[in-house]
Amino acid sequence: MQLEDIPRVKTISREDFIKNYLKPQKPVVIEKFITNWPAYSKWGFEYMKQVAGDITVPLYDDRHVDHKEGFNEPHAKMKMADYIDLLRQQPTKYRIFLWNLIKEAPQLQNDFSYPDFGLRLMKGLPMLFFGGMDSHTFMHYDIDLANIFHFHFEGKKECILFPQTENKFLYKVPHSLITHESIDFSNPNLHEWPALEFANGFRTQLNHGELLYIPEGFWHYMKYITPGFSMSLRGIARNSKNLGKAVYNVFIMRHFDNLMRRIKGQQWIDWKNDQAIKKTNRILP
Repeated sequence: MQLEDIPRVKTISREDFIKNYLKPQKPVVIEKFITNWPAYSKWGFEYMKQVAGDITVPLYDDRHVDHKEGFNEPHAKMKMADYIDLLRQQPTKYRIFLWNLIKEAPQLQNDFSYPDFGLRLMKGLPMLFFGGMDSHTFMHYDIDLANIFHFHFEGKKECILFPQTENKFLYKVPHSLITHESIDFSNPNLHEWPALEFANGFRTQLNHGELLYIPEGFWHYMKYITPGFSMSLRGIARNSKNLGKAVYNVFIMRHFDNLMRRIKGQQWIDWKNDQAIKKTNRILP
């Protein structure tokens, strides 16, 4: 893989962001964008325990997709306070993702504001993500191909991104939004996954208070180097082609995949993974 460091700026104006990153659809890290937010100084594990410690949260790990599991069905549940204690005490694969703070802990809305960067933000969907040391997401892109503002809190997090132009090299699983689940994108085995050698993407590490802009439809892999959590704000895709893909994903692809899981069971999952390898390796010389 050829991974370019994501550009970094301390701060940026609305005009410069639109010109240099939004219009050309390039990722960027803004290091000091939220220093005036209450969240910058308040948001840490202890504060989250105070605000949401008694709430039962869904937990997910890195086990492979199983046909018996429903869409986004959690692998475990735990009180937020107990989960944060677990994060602090030992490495764990358990993660929280797509945790809607407006629904679960609405008081957190007082600690941040929505950036004015030329995008229509979905203000009902600020999402929190938590993870333990060395836990990670599978490489994926979001079903709605949204523009994403990803704010990190506590510790350090590795982020690897690819644009949709690199699909043919990534072992994309058909009828899904993920690549083959066996790939470790932080240290890929190029003998086992040779097409990755030709993939061109981006890489960075996020620290507390930093903002990563992820352009619409970009693949992203997140690995927690230390325990931490992040918040994502989403902007509706501006590209009409991506909007069309989003509609297809939400109203056709997702339901077709769920139907085939019910009909074919694990055979459907295994077939898709096998096709990801066969189709990708066809491009090799």
